[in-house]
Amino acid sequence: MTSIVPAEAVSGHAGQTGRTGQREPHGLPGPAGDDDGAPGPSPAPLAPRARLFPSLAAVYRAQLSRARVARIPLLFVATFQSIGIMVLMRGVVDGGSEARAVVAGSSVLVVAFVALNLLAQYFGQLRAGGGLDHYATLPVPPAAVVLGAAGAYASFTVPGTIVTAVTGSMLFGLPMTHLWVLVAVIPLSGAALAGLGAALGLLAPRQELATLLGQLGMSAALLLGVLPAARLPEPIGWARDLLPSTYGVEALSRSFDAHPDWAVVALDLAVCAVVGVLSLAVATWAYRRAAVR
Repeated sequence: MTSIVPAEAVSGHAGQTGRTGQREPHGLPGPAGDDDGAPGPSPAPLAPRARLFPSLAAVYRAQLSRARVARIPLLFVATFQSIGIMVLMRGVVDGGSEARAVVAGSSVLVVAFVALNLLAQYFGQLRAGGGLDHYATLPVPPAAVVLGAAGAYASFTVPGTIVTAVTGSMLFGLPMTHLWVLVAVIPLSGAALAGLGAALGLLAPRQELATLLGQLGMSAALLLGVLPAARLPEPIGWARDLLPSTYGVEALSRSFDAHPDWAVVALDLAVCAVVGVLSLAVATWAYRRAAVR
């Protein structure tokens, strides 16, 4: 038997809400909020921006663990290279200021090999292989990427630089009383050279050119840092003053004196620090420039 339902009952049932039983206009949805006119739930807030120092620590740990196995053999190569240079120079230089320059330059050369040469190659490879796209998607500031990678590479230079400085001091009969200056020389020289290496790798249009620039930078650190400044021609001496590692070499060389002039040592380290800040700032700008292309 067929039942006939009045149209008013059907339309009345369609106009009811499932919660309060109030009628709504036909064909229109109910309000987004409660029935008393209160607004609906607000959207969830966005996550806060990543801060610089936690991001820097995360990138540093990741780079340190990634490069630990691959870079340790190259660190041995850099150390043995510097020690070999000092052995060769031992037949030419007997002592005095020239011996101090050779030992200081060979010690900082370990920093140049890793922080400048290898970092230039790393960022050049990263740019050529599209690795910068991965970093661009991470919620970390660009400065954290550059500083984290530079700090990780510079950290690998600590044992090699200490071994080279101690070996050179024994080889040339230099006092080791003030070798604690390496505590300041290594990070400041490492920051300056790592910033330069990162900038070269990021600004080079091709990976091969980044490798070439890194090699040239290390060669400049070798020739201008290890050779005594008094024996260099004057134009080359001006180029030596422009090299970021020169001031770290000078500070370490002065520390071998019996009574170092600490004011001059502090001035050299201050100049090295300023150059390090500027080179890292340029590297951060180069990273932003390369990441958006």
